[in-house]
Order: sequence, then C-alpha cells, then structure tokens
Amino acid sequence: MRKPPARRRGFMAVAAVVVAGIAGTSLLAVLRQADLPQDLHQELAARVTVLLEQASPEEHHDHGHHFEEDAGQVICAVEPFGVAPEGAQDVTQVEWVYARHMCAITGPGTDWKTSVRVAGPLAVRFGHHAEVRVPPPGPGYPERVKELFPERLHDEAFAELDDGPALDTARERFEQAKQAK
Repeated sequence: MRKPPARRRGFMAVAAVVVAGIAGTSLLAVLRQADLPQDLHQELAARVTVLLEQASPEEHHDHGHHFEEDAGQVICAVEPFGVAPEGAQDVTQVEWVYARHMCAITGPGTDWKTSVRVAGPLAVRFGHHAEVRVPPPGPGYPERVKELFPERLHDEAFAELDDGPALDTARERFEQAKQAK
C-alpha cells in the first residue's frame, strides 16, 4: 500500500485536529450540563429567564443592571450550571440555582448586535420573594464571584455563556419583540 503524498497527510492531520476540537467542544457543552438532569436544566432556565425578564428597573438595578424605564423589553438567555443542594433532581428540591445569563434591551433603534446587554454569572433563590445575586463588577470581581458560588462551581462561574440554544432563542425573541412594537 502506497503512502499518501505529504501534502495530503498534512491536510488529513489538520482535518483530524479540527474534528477533535469540535468533538471536544461538544463534549464540554454536554459535560457542563451533566450535573443537572435535562428536564431540571430546562425548567430552571425557564424560571430564571421569566424572573429576570419580569423584574422591574429597580429590581434590575438591585442586582447590578442599569436599565432605564424607556429602555424597552428585557430579553434574557439563561444557562444553569449548578444547584444547591448538590444532587437535587427536581425543582422542588432546589434552594439555589447557579447560572450564566445574558440580558438584552429592545430599546428604540437597536438591533440584537447593537443592543445594550449585560451578562455574567448569577445565583437565584426561589421562594415567596425570589432573590437574585449578581457579583458587582470592578476591582475584586474574581473574589466576589468566588464568595457567591460554591468552590465546585468556580470554573463554571467564570465560563462564557455558550453560543447555543439559549442565545438562539433569546435572539429570536428579541427580534419578535422588536417587530411587535
């Protein structure tokens, strides 16, 4: 059997590295959600999204977001990555949900790409009066994140929101909200 030419072997090596990178990224996305059952992940994402989108401008201000009253509608993407107590399997067992989020404002004249947005990790406690905690930006931010999240979730708290289904859905909802005006 003849060896393929050096140029073809180089191309095959590059292709193998690209495929491995894509597979690794996909595996990482799956592993990120491995701690949460899929239905719990979806329910927590939906609940936190509604909580953030229905918050008043004052409530947003209390958890670090500064939206003006005439800013338009708030559209959020939420990606839960952990809960307390650890191992909770049902939303009724969850005391705290830890998630990455991104919220955009449909303000006048903006589109998705130019909209005012806020993003980062947050912790939410459900209950009669839900509590949203967002580490304030500025000097000392990494320490404030570490104080807010359990040590087992520090890497996830500093990770970026995946450019996946949660953001795709938020973009679609943003465009629908803009068209409805």
